[in-house]
Amino acid sequence: MAQSDTLIRLRYRVFPDHLIGELLAKSWIDNAIPFIALIAVIAAFGSITPDFFALSNLSDLGRQVAEFGLVVLGLAIVVISGGIDLSVGAVFSLAVLFALLGVNVLAWSIPLVLVATLALGVVCGALNGMLIGYLRLRAFLTTLVTLIIFRSIYEIAFLHFSTALVSGNIDSNLWDFLGAGSVLGIPFSLLLAVLIALIWHMVLSRMRPGWRLMAVGGARRSAYNAGINVRRTVFFAYVWSSGLAALAGFLFAARLGSTGSDTGIGLEVSALTAVVLGGNSLGGGRGSVSKAVMGALLVLILTNSLINFGVTGPVTSMILGCVLIGAVFIDMRWLKNREKLLSKVYVAPTYLALPAPPRASDPGSPYALNDKLRNVEIIGQGLVEGPEDIILDRDDNLYCGTRQGDIVRFLAPDYKQHEIFAHIGGHPLGMAFDRTDNLLVCIGGMGLYQVAPDRQVTKLTDETNRRLFSIVDDSRLRLADDLDIAPDGRVYFSEATVRYEQEDWATDAVEGRGNGRVICYDPRSGTTRTEIHNLVFANGVALASDGQSFLFAEAWTCRISRYWFDGPRKGQTAPVLSNLPGYPSNINRSSDGHYWVALLGMRTPALDLAQAMPGFRRRMARRVAPDLWLYPNINTGCVIRFSETGEVKETLWDLGGVNHPMVTSVREHKGYLYLGGISNNRIGRYKLDGADPTWCALDSYWGKSA
Repeated sequence: MAQSDTLIRLRYRVFPDHLIGELLAKSWIDNAIPFIALIAVIAAFGSITPDFFALSNLSDLGRQVAEFGLVVLGLAIVVISGGIDLSVGAVFSLAVLFALLGVNVLAWSIPLVLVATLALGVVCGALNGMLIGYLRLRAFLTTLVTLIIFRSIYEIAFLHFSTALVSGNIDSNLWDFLGAGSVLGIPFSLLLAVLIALIWHMVLSRMRPGWRLMAVGGARRSAYNAGINVRRTVFFAYVWSSGLAALAGFLFAARLGSTGSDTGIGLEVSALTAVVLGGNSLGGGRGSVSKAVMGALLVLILTNSLINFGVTGPVTSMILGCVLIGAVFIDMRWLKNREKLLSKVYVAPTYLALPAPPRASDPGSPYALNDKLRNVEIIGQGLVEGPEDIILDRDDNLYCGTRQGDIVRFLAPDYKQHEIFAHIGGHPLGMAFDRTDNLLVCIGGMGLYQVAPDRQVTKLTDETNRRLFSIVDDSRLRLADDLDIAPDGRVYFSEATVRYEQEDWATDAVEGRGNGRVICYDPRSGTTRTEIHNLVFANGVALASDGQSFLFAEAWTCRISRYWFDGPRKGQTAPVLSNLPGYPSNINRSSDGHYWVALLGMRTPALDLAQAMPGFRRRMARRVAPDLWLYPNINTGCVIRFSETGEVKETLWDLGGVNHPMVTSVREHKGYLYLGGISNNRIGRYKLDGADPTWCALDSYWGKSA
């Protein structure tokens, strides 16, 4: 290897570029900017503000965070739903006044005051929700009007009851505890706010109401078409917003025990600043509790620090307004450019040098060109689309998957009649029958499924163990594509890539990275674990004759290897076929004890050269439209029969690509070879000379049926 190639290989091993794209693709990356800003603000003001980290100051800050954070959380819920609530400050002030009236004037019990205050918030939110959710008025103007109305009610009531509020007094330990009490040194109000925040985190990230909020905020028409009650969802978003603002007002009243003419003024601006500054999108459909909390902390620390430095209220409001404008600008620019940036850096090619391909044009080559597949018999032309894999049962019936999410069965002996054997929803890829004639299927984007003889569909697994330091979520199965079954029932299946979905499978070739793996599903324990990592487009699995190992294909490295999962060589890997003339796909047994492998496409000098030039491929991915990228050639079909020792026994070509231009699967059954192709609309059948006319793969695996 040339020194320059060694340096290139070392550079891409030491500096894995794909990590940048994977980080930008994570939903939590939106939290990075507000988190860094929060740390910077704490460090800056903590170093110049006296007693910033004193326990008394932190305790007081905790109580303020509880009250302000609840208001911000409520507003964030509305913003996530695609709306805005400018009335939260007025609702907050009304709740403060109402709570103090209940305690100091009406002498109600504390629980009754709490319930009444929350009911007040619910009524205010219901008014907003009814006008915006059901009557479909504009959120900005509507909540601006209700802000004026609620604020006017507060000022009228405050003038009327101000004397009674000042003269009233209550002696209640519970009231004092709610306002100033602590649990293990932590303010009670802060613990309550944290509990509510955790509940809402679960709602937004793990529960249907949260998903519906996100869906409504992201695209209301699409949410409506999906069956979501948009009006009800919007209605309750405003109810929760005002309810949380009322709870914050109750805690504020308990802490200070008084109110004034300026209570709640400007709170809506501060809360909105916190929501946007935390990273919640004003466009709706994007946000989280953690963002709301970070935004609340940022605004509170900034506001309190400015007050400590003697900055007047109007100046503080002006600064907050400027911060809000800046946050909105950053949010809009980030939202607009994030996908552009991600599209430029997510595809991260790496160094992949292949040896010169074998000369198939040489008559003495084991891969010598021929046209034996040109005149294969055609089955089901135009009746199926995308039969990536095919399989036959003991009764000679033929099964294949389609892009429409069906498994189609062609009935023996002439395969003229066909039926939908099962509808799964995703594109069925690799298939295998187990000992009891259940059909196990790899479904692109869905995982491993089972279809019983009575056509009952069951999900076996759609996830595996996640690696500790993996940024991309490699626990989810993105592209399980082929499988085989061990004698004890364990299922070994290949997954081509953990970075791309099925529709983008060819993009993985541009990377040439070890994104694939082989996974084991054990039906005895119901567990799934990854057996082999870092495979370059793992695309075929076949159990070896010893029952202790399997063969697996890596498409972009053009090789087939053997892995021992049991026995004295457990955990070892050995090469079987290297430097193939094309990209290997599904592997299956042959009647003479050897194996068939389908080559889904042929190597080309241009792509082979580009694989050793990751910089060129990176520039191509960033500067050229994806439909003009350099992809593998998939227009010529080829089938190879080989032994476990890597000896090529036979090669079958369709040079013109007339009847079977792409081959992704090959099955031998009773003297015939059946061909499938993910880009084809037909199944091919080729008569094998000298093959055992009684051989059935199921008998080879499980023995003759009784």
